[in-house]
Amino acid sequence: MKFNILIIDDEKNIREGLAAALEMDGYNVVLAADGESGLQLVGRGDIDLVITDLRMPGISGEEVLAKVTSESPGLPVIVLTGHGTIDSAVDAMRAGAYDFLTKPLNLDRLSLIVKRALQNRELSLQHRQLKEELDSNKSFESIIGKSAEMQKIFEMVRRVASSKASVLITGESGVGKELIANAVHNLSPRKDKPLIKVHCAALSESLLESELFGHEKGAFTGAVARKRGRFELAHEGSIFLDEIGEIDQNVQIKILRVLQDKRFERVGGEETVETDVRVIAATNRDLEKEIAEGRFREDLYYRLNVVHIHVPPLRERKDDIPLMVSAFLKEFAKENGKNITSIDSHARAALYKYDWPGNIRQLRNCMESAVVMCAGDTLTLDDFPPTISQHNAQDVVQIPAGLTLDAAEKIYINETLAANRGNKSKTADVLAIGRKTLHRKLAEEGETLDADTED
Repeated sequence: MKFNILIIDDEKNIREGLAAALEMDGYNVVLAADGESGLQLVGRGDIDLVITDLRMPGISGEEVLAKVTSESPGLPVIVLTGHGTIDSAVDAMRAGAYDFLTKPLNLDRLSLIVKRALQNRELSLQHRQLKEELDSNKSFESIIGKSAEMQKIFEMVRRVASSKASVLITGESGVGKELIANAVHNLSPRKDKPLIKVHCAALSESLLESELFGHEKGAFTGAVARKRGRFELAHEGSIFLDEIGEIDQNVQIKILRVLQDKRFERVGGEETVETDVRVIAATNRDLEKEIAEGRFREDLYYRLNVVHIHVPPLRERKDDIPLMVSAFLKEFAKENGKNITSIDSHARAALYKYDWPGNIRQLRNCMESAVVMCAGDTLTLDDFPPTISQHNAQDVVQIPAGLTLDAAEKIYINETLAANRGNKSKTADVLAIGRKTLHRKLAEEGETLDADTED
């Protein structure tokens, strides 16, 4: 990596002399004759080290240091000073300077200080990058999925999180839209501020308006005191408007104003409240259809739909079912104090085959029910609700259209294994594959799911 060093000094000879010395050390050097132009160069974001004279006309070295340390934390600043201003240099160190040098300069000492500062800079950047990666992974911990569809969603979340853009999350009920909203907030610069959640469908128009924007004392019967609304509470953070497609058009207009002007009035009040809020909305409705039928404002739709994340139903990403089943099995076994470590092939095949109209929420509930009903250490088909066990009572292998080849193959392998009562040798013979190949394919689904018999 070739570092970029900015030299700010009003004396041309010193600027150019330092540049020549540092370029011989292999650095890229940028020059500025005054503090103002130097700060403009820092603002580009590609400077790795600043060397600035302390005494300059216009913006002084002290002001440059203060601006850099406040707006570009972690960017090292080396201060140059004359013999008569040593006390000022010490003050600069206290203000955040990395080091200082007195004129005339010792170029060998300068080279050593620059090298050390840039090494620290590189370590700091690596640490920050590692922390961001760890934070990213942590933010996705609650979202179970390895399918190609979910990987695309994870990448979209990473890209949009750092922006201020509104996000619209769509998908059927139970697909995990709220978890995606959590990830967007937790990966954003607002992560240390609140994420306020509002379930719009659960409140009437009047209650929703009061909940979102607050109200003044006496605004309506029962308003015995001023109440701050969710938009006010979410200041500098994020607000998650779940089921945004259910709200009345009068409330839609007020939400549109917040998005446009970042201000609103409490119900029954005249005071204008300003707020800085990142809006994340979710719906299981087709908002474009709602617009065509006059139930949703087109202008609000475009304000909300700056970035659109669609979460596919579980039936379209069956590759994720083994991971979810394994995670839910561990969670509910621990919660209920049971030593259940596996699931047999018949039950596993049934879970693959079922279309899950209620998506992840339904799968989670079925797994909890099965764990509660299980009397042994292995889940069987009989432990599951009739919705699953009766649906499996047929000899036909059903593979829904639109699946990946990997997902279709897993369904067929599990169905064949179930038909052979877990006998892997017979299953391998029927599938015309080697037994090692079958073991490998089963292992890819997760060891906790494999509790089948041998020969």
